[in-house]
Amino acid sequence: MIRDNYLDISKLTTNQDIMKLFALVARHGGVLRFVGGAVRDALKGIKGYDLNLATDLSPEEIAEACADEGIETIPLGIKQGTIGVVIGDTTAEVSSLCKYVKQEDGSVTMEFTDNWEEDASRRDLTINAVYADEKGNVFDYYNGIEDLEKGYVRFIGSASQKIKEDYVRILRYFRFYSLFGTGEPNQKAVDACRENCAGLKKVPMELIRDELFKLIESKNAPQAYRLIQQNGILSYVMPDAEYIDDLEFFNKISADQSFDNSAIIKMFILYRPNKALAENLAVRLKFSKKEKQLFVSMAAENIKLEDLLDTKKALRFIYNRSQELGCAKLLALVAQTRLVPDNLWQTYQKIASLSKPVFPLKGKDIFNYGISDPSTVGKILQTLEQIWIDSDFDLTKEQLLVQIENIKAVV
Repeated sequence: MIRDNYLDISKLTTNQDIMKLFALVARHGGVLRFVGGAVRDALKGIKGYDLNLATDLSPEEIAEACADEGIETIPLGIKQGTIGVVIGDTTAEVSSLCKYVKQEDGSVTMEFTDNWEEDASRRDLTINAVYADEKGNVFDYYNGIEDLEKGYVRFIGSASQKIKEDYVRILRYFRFYSLFGTGEPNQKAVDACRENCAGLKKVPMELIRDELFKLIESKNAPQAYRLIQQNGILSYVMPDAEYIDDLEFFNKISADQSFDNSAIIKMFILYRPNKALAENLAVRLKFSKKEKQLFVSMAAENIKLEDLLDTKKALRFIYNRSQELGCAKLLALVAQTRLVPDNLWQTYQKIASLSKPVFPLKGKDIFNYGISDPSTVGKILQTLEQIWIDSDFDLTKEQLLVQIENIKAVV
């Protein structure tokens, strides 16, 4: 259960301001430990999420301790037992130990406790219930380290009960399986997820979206997504994705690459939607305005892969559309066609770094040429812009102006 000096604490953090909190809590009679994702990821040797800290002091006690030493706190969720401690340039989230207590009417309430194992028991998965102190001692109450080493992802206690406490844990299970699971999944966990999947209707769609985005970002997302669909997990909230194989192919060719809008692009690859389905998915999953615009534009745009590989045509595309759409469409088309250009990522960077051409004429240039009717000015300007585009943005202002006389006769 306790492994002395097991973890190199520098894998968790090198922030000395954070480390000072341990001494502060100790001076006020408490214990502070790292917990959750950061500990799990440090044990696995990968870059972790934001640090989460746990203490056996109550929220009021930790706030009072900080106040005594002139340190600011932020009430992030006092009722849920979490406060923010502003120390140096960092705001650390510190949560008080909690336990779930079943009431006579069958409801479950949360109470603060000073028992670390009780706090661990309320967490979802064994691999997320590991703690570490500032010396690298690790506290593992449910064999999370062994499960992590074996690639075994399982709930603490009854899988069904854990899910009923928070139905979003269904998606969290498959996300962590995609990240850390090896071999076959825990069948009890999968059965519980399937039997309780109707509960996802109670989960805010924003949370479902966030979990799905995190899931499809993982390299083993296709495996997890197949498992989700085989068990009908998302049937209450989402249509089935028909192109999981495309995502698997894309993940293989992009494993060592980073690119913008990756979750949106991978969601598009999964569904390859037409415009109507893209709009439906974007609204259903409550995409941001920017995310929806990109997602729907990808569906509406019919450009071919070979056109985006041509610098001149790509330049025209980003002038009429955007660099963001050009980059996203390039990657989606590669996944769809299974054609990987030798210079794919150089092409991606080229499109991302192309300077959008600036049309050299303005309305006043046409007015100065002696044309005063606003409608005529607009038509001439539009015609000249198309001529400029057709020249691959090569014609100068002077070369465009000399064409006005010929254009006047036809507008």
